[in-house]
Amino acid sequence: MDTSWPEAPPLRRPRILRQGWRELTFLHWAVDPSTVAHFFPPGVRPDTFEGRTYVGLVPFRMVGTGLPHGPAVPYFGSFLETNIRLYSVDRSGRRGVVFLSLDTDRLAVVGAARSVFGLPYRWAAMTHSADGNQHTYTSILRHPGVRASSRIGVRVGESLDAGPLEHFLTARWGLHIARAGRTWYLPNHHPPWVLQTAELVTFDDHGLLASVGLTGLNRSPDHVAYSSGVPAEFGLPLRL
Repeated sequence: MDTSWPEAPPLRRPRILRQGWRELTFLHWAVDPSTVAHFFPPGVRPDTFEGRTYVGLVPFRMVGTGLPHGPAVPYFGSFLETNIRLYSVDRSGRRGVVFLSLDTDRLAVVGAARSVFGLPYRWAAMTHSADGNQHTYTSILRHPGVRASSRIGVRVGESLDAGPLEHFLTARWGLHIARAGRTWYLPNHHPPWVLQTAELVTFDDHGLLASVGLTGLNRSPDHVAYSSGVPAEFGLPLRL
């Protein structure tokens, strides 16, 4: 089943979670799949585009996290996040992402997401500011035993006519997770991304990528884009 298209496949009920992803910047580096294959859970391998896979670094605002119906959950509803992710495909052909880290300024989210879903959330001091068409994101990790920080600044441009690479990087309808000795797929659904071009004006990485075991990325990203965001829903996890 090929799901690397702009339109999401139907999401089975029941839905378990809703979120809004806002003011996202996508930084991507093309890498040899063999250099990151060891990060993937059993039954999952790096997905590739023209022989390369990608490392993604995505800072954004999370808003309105809650159950499928009703108000946002207090202390969990809105927060800042920066995630580092890889692109995955499993034996069934389901394409998704594998998160190496998800950093947030909301400590309650860290504890809940790590215990319930097994996601590698980490606590950080974070800021996001917007001045006209320029967005700046900062992060300083507070996670025990990890010292790292980053500063990312982009200047947003015109509408981006998404092509096959943009679809590959953003039309991802789930995530692969290793949990309780098994590999799971957590499906999601959201409208197609509306992307804009973006110029990277600041990128100071003081150990953020290295903190998850990624090396050799001390160069400018190969692809940069921006989106004002989408609403998203999640379904029940599926066991591979």
